[in-house]
Amino acid sequence: MIFTVSFWNPVIISLQTALAALVIIIILGTLAGKSMARSTFPGKTFLETIFLLPTVLPPTVTGFLLIIIFGSQSFIGKFTEVIFQQSLMFTWTATVITATVVGFPFMYQAVKTGLNQVDENIEHAARTDGANEWYVFFFISLPLCFRSIISGIILSFTRALGEFGATFMFAGNLPGLTQTVPIAIFTSMEAGNMELAWAWVLSIVIISFLMLFFLRTYTN
Repeated sequence: MIFTVSFWNPVIISLQTALAALVIIIILGTLAGKSMARSTFPGKTFLETIFLLPTVLPPTVTGFLLIIIFGSQSFIGKFTEVIFQQSLMFTWTATVITATVVGFPFMYQAVKTGLNQVDENIEHAARTDGANEWYVFFFISLPLCFRSIISGIILSFTRALGEFGATFMFAGNLPGLTQTVPIAIFTSMEAGNMELAWAWVLSIVIISFLMLFFLRTYTN
């Protein structure tokens, strides 16, 4: 019997991780996109390169950097140990952090691109009528680039859902805690359990297909 608790645990952990990361990604990606769209300041290219770096870095490098940043030897690592009374490494929180890092660039780029395509005359008209910058942003600019935002949300979610290498390094492979579907597939293949591996492969393919199908249907 394939569909037991041991099958569903990685699926649930993957969905919980991707959804939790998505909330953070939406907030950070939207704010970062707003700050960078149509703006010019010294160091903008350098900062934007850092934002987009996770899209081109090997997952092992991303995992290595997360270990360095949040490890017990770093200031951030020591600070988080005081706050959470334990290291963040090899915890479910580590899976969320990793998913956030790899998914953030897609949301950021989508929001920034969408905002750059908004007609500035419409925003100026709202300001002339007395609207402040945040009102213009939330009630004028964002609704006008809603399709870009939906695109960013779906791409960020599917990227977070499929993360493997960095999660494996930073969060580990702890069944029932940090073992996501991609890690479970790898583990099953190593153990020679191809039937279970195929079941997990199909589950993540179906979820990803449905998300991308919705994106293509909505944006066309």
